[in-house]
Amino acid sequence: MKNSEKAVKLFTDGYNCAQAVFGAFADDIGFDKATALKIAAPFGGGFGRQREVCGAVSGMLMAFGYLYGYETPETGDIKMEHYEQTRALCGAFKEQNGSILCRDILKTAEVGGAPSPRTPEYYQERPCDRCVRTASEILEEFIKNHK
Repeated sequence: MKNSEKAVKLFTDGYNCAQAVFGAFADDIGFDKATALKIAAPFGGGFGRQREVCGAVSGMLMAFGYLYGYETPETGDIKMEHYEQTRALCGAFKEQNGSILCRDILKTAEVGGAPSPRTPEYYQERPCDRCVRTASEILEEFIKNHK
């Protein structure tokens, strides 16, 4: 099963968008899935339903960072290249979804409150499963091209 399919399954199972994407890549990148799900938990709903950066983007970038990030206090070319790749991943997501901001994608500025129940209507009205798939496919493609 592709990671994008795993991500959508995790999302429809009830995990948030960030957990779904980062969790889908956990096994492949050698990261403990339970730990990945815990780390990604606060990023759903655009950082705890603040409607900031889409959680699917956050999950994608966490997996990207784990795979391609640097671990020394870089200030030069390595950091610049990493940031360029980060912007490219975000740009690809934005191209397909119109924004990387949860509030723009959902067309709501509602902050906080309880998460919406995952009903059939939820999946018809919300583009979140599409965002989870898109973020995962973008990272899958990046990985394929950077082996």
